[in-house]
Amino acid sequence: MTNEVKDLIAALRDGSLSLEEVAQRFRERTWPRTAPPRPTSYLEMAAAANRDPEPDVPGSFDEVVGAYDRGEITHAQYRVLAQAVAESIGLKEQRKT
Repeated sequence: MTNEVKDLIAALRDGSLSLEEVAQRFRERTWPRTAPPRPTSYLEMAAAANRDPEPDVPGSFDEVVGAYDRGEITHAQYRVLAQAVAESIGLKEQRKT
């Protein structure tokens, strides 16, 4: 199974795509939600504290964080890509309203 985000990060690393090209693709794609809904009560917060962390979602921003944690992308590259993802999510939210 292919993973677009992993493929784009690999292309950035091997030089077949520039940072700006990858960032533009990140701006154009739809990002899956990775965080569970926020607890609305103390009981829900207590239950959430006892659960294991959610697994990484393939094709999500989790892939970018993982690449940074593994040293596959630099801090500067991470910042550019994170900004591109934020812009993509912001545009998606604007379209909803």
